[in-house]
Amino acid sequence: MEIVTSLPADTPLGLVGERVRRIERLGFDTVHVSETAHDPFAVCALAAEHSARLTVRTSMVVAFARSPMVTACAARDLAAFSGGRFQLGVASQVRGNIVGRYSMEWSDPVRRLGDYVGALRAVFRSFQHGAALEYESESYTFTRLQPYFNPGPLETGMPQIWLGGVNRRMCELAGAVADGFVAHPTASHPIALRERLLPALTAGAERAGRDGVPRIVVVPKVITGADRAALDAKREAVRSELAFLYSTPAYRGTLDLLGFGETADRLIAGAAAKEWATLPALLGDEALAALVPQGTYRELPELLHEWYSGSCQGISLAVPEDAEDDEDFRVMLAELRRRSVA
Repeated sequence: MEIVTSLPADTPLGLVGERVRRIERLGFDTVHVSETAHDPFAVCALAAEHSARLTVRTSMVVAFARSPMVTACAARDLAAFSGGRFQLGVASQVRGNIVGRYSMEWSDPVRRLGDYVGALRAVFRSFQHGAALEYESESYTFTRLQPYFNPGPLETGMPQIWLGGVNRRMCELAGAVADGFVAHPTASHPIALRERLLPALTAGAERAGRDGVPRIVVVPKVITGADRAALDAKREAVRSELAFLYSTPAYRGTLDLLGFGETADRLIAGAAAKEWATLPALLGDEALAALVPQGTYRELPELLHEWYSGSCQGISLAVPEDAEDDEDFRVMLAELRRRSVA
C-alpha cells in the first residue's frame, strides 16, 4: 500500500522544505503537490531537493493551461533532478478556470486530455530515444524538435503519467492511457470504487488492449486523531469540507449510491442559492459516518484495512495538525503498511 499525503496548498515556498522533511520522517511514501496558489513545478523542485526517498507527484497540474511540450520539459527536468522520484499528474480543470483564469480555449475535456497525454508520451519518446517528433491529433500537432532543444534520455526513464477523475468518460480515459489514477475525495468510497470507478477504468483498459487497470490512490477525508476529543474536533472541519464538495452536482454520485440522494439535493440547492454557511448542517452524522472512516490512530489501520483491502494500491492521509502527535501517527502508518502487506 502506497501511503500518500498532500502538501498543504497554502504552503509558502520558504516552508516547503521543512514540511516535506517532516512528511518523510513520518513514513509517507509520496507527497502530492497541487496547482492552486503556487506554480506546482517550483514546489516539486523544492520537495525533491529536501527529501531523499519520497516520490513527488503533481496532483494535479492543469494541462490545458500549458503546451504539452512545456509540461514535458518541466517533468523531464524534475525526474532528472530527483533521481527518478518525480511523477506527473495532469488534469483538465473546469471550463470556468481554463477560460476565465488562464484565458485559454476550451474543448471536449476528455478527448483533449487524451490528445494531451498522447503528445506528452510522444515528446518523452523523442527525449528518451532521439526519435523524430511526429505527433498529430485533433488538438495538438508536434513536428519539430531539433537536437539543440532535446534534453536527452534519463537512466531512470521518463516520468509516469497519472490522471484523476470522477465521471465515467474521464475514468475510462485514465484506464486507457494512464500509469496511475488519483480518485477524487467524493469518489474514494469503497462502494464508489466498486460500482463506478473500477468498471470505468476496466472498460478503458480493455478497449486500449491493456492488461489491468492503472494503480489507484484513494483520497478519503479520514477523521482521525489521538483520542475521541480529537476526533470530535476534526469531525466538524471534515463535515464542512465534504458538504461543500458534495454541493457540486457532478460529485453527488457517492451520496446517491449510499442512499443519501435527498441530502445531495439539499446541498446542491443550498449552493445554488449561495447559502454556503448552511451547508454543513445539511450533512448529518449518519451520512458523514457512511462517507468516511472515523477512528483514533490506534483504530485506524484495522479500519482502513476493512474499508479498502483489495480495492486500491494507495491511500492519502493528512499530516497531523499537532506535531506532538507525530510519533503516534508514525506508529500508525507503520502498522497500516504492515497490514497492507500481510
